[in-house]
Amino acid sequence: MADISLHYVELSNGETIAYRERAGGVRPLVLVHGNMTSSLHWDVLMESLPSKYKIYAVDMRGFGESSYHTPIDSLHDFAVDLNEWTEKVGLSSFVLMGWSTGGGVAMDFAADHPQKVNKLILLASVGTRGYPIFQKDEHGQPIMTQPLHTKEEIAQDLVQVLPILRAYEAKDKNTLRQIWEMLIYHDNTPDEARYERYLDDMLTQRNLVDVDYALAFFNISHEITVMGEGNGKVSDITMPVLVLSGRKDRVVPEQMALDIQKDIGENAHIHYLDTGHSALIDDLPGLIQVITEFIEYGEVAKM
Repeated sequence: MADISLHYVELSNGETIAYRERAGGVRPLVLVHGNMTSSLHWDVLMESLPSKYKIYAVDMRGFGESSYHTPIDSLHDFAVDLNEWTEKVGLSSFVLMGWSTGGGVAMDFAADHPQKVNKLILLASVGTRGYPIFQKDEHGQPIMTQPLHTKEEIAQDLVQVLPILRAYEAKDKNTLRQIWEMLIYHDNTPDEARYERYLDDMLTQRNLVDVDYALAFFNISHEITVMGEGNGKVSDITMPVLVLSGRKDRVVPEQMALDIQKDIGENAHIHYLDTGHSALIDDLPGLIQVITEFIEYGEVAKM
């Protein structure tokens, strides 16, 4: 069993950032989790990657064991935390991997600090142009011309947000399990003991609405979306980028992967996985093969 330990770092903004670190290894890999999760959900990958890698996985502010004193308004806020964390733990050059919301944070970080990121891996990542939440019609379908613009509006969304908020408040793990099996896991689920740990961990999230708001307004492209203009930071993502898109993903549509590739340019390459939103659980061996090929050789064999 891999030796994985939990540590804490105090940031200058008063937040405490928790992170998991795997003992041994010399090649640094930093993992950034997604919404409704924390560093705990990287455990299967941390346990299974080759021992040559020195692996770190952070809990973003408001998730897991990290604090949440000051609410975030953007994914950039998470990226700023991440940068100070890298300085506190002495990381100046590493491979960065982000899953889902964490992919947006990783892209923002890589744009601001390209000298630190050797390679960037985006697993089922939010696109460069964000993830708006829309008003719903009488059938619960999104009205694509009517995005929600405030945290108050997002908190009242009956389809994507309110059911999760209510499950958190009631500590209703059965509803969370149903949501994950409907949207996240496709071909497999974790073993029961691990699943229970994941569900308990989900209940630690204190920032769901703030994160959904940040995702809605995230736009590092040069494009104008229904939420407004992009900031163009995508042009500063100059390192090799692997975009992993699950063919069965029910959360992040393929178009977001295509947008990432188009907006970053020729140094970004899409590789399709035969998985849902969590390749970590649906096909861990396949995910490990793809990750290690990219880290070692800068490309992935066509499958």
